[in-house]
Amino acid sequence: MPKKKQPEEARHKNNPNVLGLRADVVDQRITATLELNYMPYAMSVIVSRAIPEIDGFKPSHRKLLYTMYKMGLLSGARTKSANIVGQTMRLNPHGDAAIYDTMVRLSKGYGALLHPFVDSKGNFGKVYSRDMAWAASRYTEAKLAPICAELFRDIDSDTVDFVDNYDNTMKEPALLPTTFPNILVSANQGIAVGMASQMCGFNLGEVCDTTIAYLKNPDCTISETLLAPDFPTGGEVLYDPAALEEVYRTGRGGVRVRARWRYVKEENLIEIYEIPYTTTTEAIMDKVAELIKTGKIREIADMRDETDLSGLKLTIDLKRGTDPDKLMQKLYKSTALLDTMSCNFNVLIAGMPRVMGVRELLEEWCAWRTESVKRRVFHVLGKRKEKLHLLKGLRRILLDIDKAIRIIRETDAEAEVVPNLMIGFGIDEAQAEYVAEIRLRNINREYILKRTEETEALQSEIEDLEDVLNRPARVKKIIIAELEEVRKKYAEPRRTGIVYDYAEAAEPEEEQAEEYPVSVFLSREGYFKKITPQSLRMSGEQKFKEHDALRQSFETTSNAEAMFFTDRAQVYKTRLGEFADTKASVLGDFLPAKLGMDEGENVVGMVLPGDYKGFLLFFFENGKCAKVELSAYRTTSNRRRLTGAYSDKSPLRTMLYLTEDCEIAVYSSEPRCLVVNTALLGVKTTRATQGVGLLTLKKNKTLDYACTLEESGVTNLARYRGRSIPATGALLRTEDGEDKQMSILD
Repeated sequence: MPKKKQPEEARHKNNPNVLGLRADVVDQRITATLELNYMPYAMSVIVSRAIPEIDGFKPSHRKLLYTMYKMGLLSGARTKSANIVGQTMRLNPHGDAAIYDTMVRLSKGYGALLHPFVDSKGNFGKVYSRDMAWAASRYTEAKLAPICAELFRDIDSDTVDFVDNYDNTMKEPALLPTTFPNILVSANQGIAVGMASQMCGFNLGEVCDTTIAYLKNPDCTISETLLAPDFPTGGEVLYDPAALEEVYRTGRGGVRVRARWRYVKEENLIEIYEIPYTTTTEAIMDKVAELIKTGKIREIADMRDETDLSGLKLTIDLKRGTDPDKLMQKLYKSTALLDTMSCNFNVLIAGMPRVMGVRELLEEWCAWRTESVKRRVFHVLGKRKEKLHLLKGLRRILLDIDKAIRIIRETDAEAEVVPNLMIGFGIDEAQAEYVAEIRLRNINREYILKRTEETEALQSEIEDLEDVLNRPARVKKIIIAELEEVRKKYAEPRRTGIVYDYAEAAEPEEEQAEEYPVSVFLSREGYFKKITPQSLRMSGEQKFKEHDALRQSFETTSNAEAMFFTDRAQVYKTRLGEFADTKASVLGDFLPAKLGMDEGENVVGMVLPGDYKGFLLFFFENGKCAKVELSAYRTTSNRRRLTGAYSDKSPLRTMLYLTEDCEIAVYSSEPRCLVVNTALLGVKTTRATQGVGLLTLKKNKTLDYACTLEESGVTNLARYRGRSIPATGALLRTEDGEDKQMSILD
């Protein structure tokens, strides 16, 4: 007889995992999980990866440069980059690709820094090119640039703390003892968790002058010596005193930078040879190509990238009669040839991220550098005191050298020499050890006189070092002297020019195309035509594709603004001037292709906003209606596409544009009809609002369409009129449905 099958729960009674009740799962609040798991990760990214510290470096930069320093690459010959990457992995366990990317950014060849720290050989790409890839690490070579001597000066003199590396097998510096404020010289950016940092570079000479002025007078005017940011790609800063003051004061803001160009009259072309630090040649070329394709720029015959070993060069061939100055003003307005460098001076201070202005950064750097100099002086002082102590012991020995020789000769065991000298002359073990190591050839008058003079010099030096530690003014003088030395050896002329009077050469107003009356037609399948009255009089019969028909038509002017709403809750804004005049006998422009819509996206309606007065009504399948002010679609920029044009919570059935409140007729699929005044609907300024309930629907019934009362054909208004919303409406009679209009979405 077959065995009776047990119920599922009974068979797995003793196996809680099968029932989804795992024994190792602990009930825990999600907030506790975030605190235990996410917060340590976030802090690790902030503190150990993305945000620079007061020396101007992130941990990855510091580990790479210190490894190269220990490899002897400051004074030695170049070595293969792959060798450097391999050695750096002893400090940085994040993989060879990440380390090599860091080296590329710090390299002279890449050109991302005003003063590169890696002297590179080979193809390291270019900061101004998006597509120029750098060669693999096995092909390129590198060493430290001469300026790195200022990063590691006195690093072995206890100027900074050393910490264990990730596996506790070696030590690495927590910071590099830079002798100049590298945090303000080297551009740096990083994105952490919940915060970011964007440091723009300044000219080394200006930074040194500003730091010296600050050390002499903390209330000095920063802008007198720190003129403006300086970028390795050159260009021109448009000087805005208020904007720069905001950056200097708060550490946040932006600086506008534009490209440099020259006009070659003989060949009628423009050469762009410096571009803003924030963009690339490919981005500029793509944008110009788009402007030419859309007809917004008609003065350009050709544009090409002629960048070579001599440097960057974008060449623009002009059409005959083109004014190069006016064309460049257009390009500045429409492309990244004029761009804004955003600033966010977020720096780690004692392990905590802080956004600081230039004065605060100088204050922190000077305090940190003062501490480094004091530690160096204290370290040297200790060495000098130790040597003086040994020489004092030697002096006591030299007073009776015969006694010392006798003690050594009469000592039987070598291990007893030092203790016997200690007893015989009353010196300590270190002094006795030092004396015992003196060679016989040094026991002469000349040696004794030199040691005596050295003792006196050491005593004087120790007093001087102690005076330095006790007088902050002398520490400042040391820092200032080092800054002056750095400026003298490494300062370079500004690469980015400063334009003070750019406001006088303001952008010319765009030449307005001739305005003339036109009629526009939109079909249900998304074909658009713009026709002049003359052409319409000659042939007024509209041509459409099979199964297509007219959706909307308007009389307007040739350059009016138009908005095309789609079934993806998006709206595309354009000018009718971008469409060529056509005839009624052609199909017209296919809008999804013309406006660059997403695949499968279709036009559901057109609005000519004019002065953006009035409102839009969106009727949704679930019976709701959203009343949105047309001004919610006004934009200050030239954005072509706006997402979130209306709510996508329920399918859109009808869209109406009204300039003032009026009565409308709303139909359901039952069929029922409701006549209400739009004044009952509250106006919203948020485009994606879901609206309010308008039509109360029975199960499986939907809102069908809506139209103005004049278009509805309703004769018995009292039957369908609603005084409040939501309402059910009345069943539609035959005589009220004969002239009903179709939904714009049909």
